[in-house]
Amino acid sequence: MSPAPAGRARPAAVALAALADAACVLALASGGLATHAADEGAARLLVVAWPFAAGAAVGWLVTRAWRHPARPWPTGVVVWGCAWALGVLLRVLTGQGVAPAFQVVSFGFLAVTMLGWRGVVALVGVLRPAERRRRAAELAGRAPRDGVRPSR
Repeated sequence: MSPAPAGRARPAAVALAALADAACVLALASGGLATHAADEGAARLLVVAWPFAAGAAVGWLVTRAWRHPARPWPTGVVVWGCAWALGVLLRVLTGQGVAPAFQVVSFGFLAVTMLGWRGVVALVGVLRPAERRRRAAELAGRAPRDGVRPSR
């Protein structure tokens, strides 16, 4: 697999990021339906999820998230903000419930999940180069391995 052009994410990374955001939205909808004992199947799940998915899609377009889909800022914050704000607005416009408690829960849940997965990816990206340097030093005999210096 050839590397992506400079300034762009690999297609597989973009697809995974889009799936991660979709999973966040579906988890919100699924949790809401489970909490309210709504056993109405996949069709109801999609009815609950689509406003937030549409909002997330707008966030992807606004930030051109396909370039850097895993960045917490600005990509993650804008995608999350659009998912929540437009999701609530679309629910109002389509006559779905928008109780204050729902707004608070959806705000927090989408923040934790949509920013959370991006934060984990960012942390792994920061730690990975340090791990590579440590292993390279070990292989070159410049650093102790398991507390014991290699013999020369």
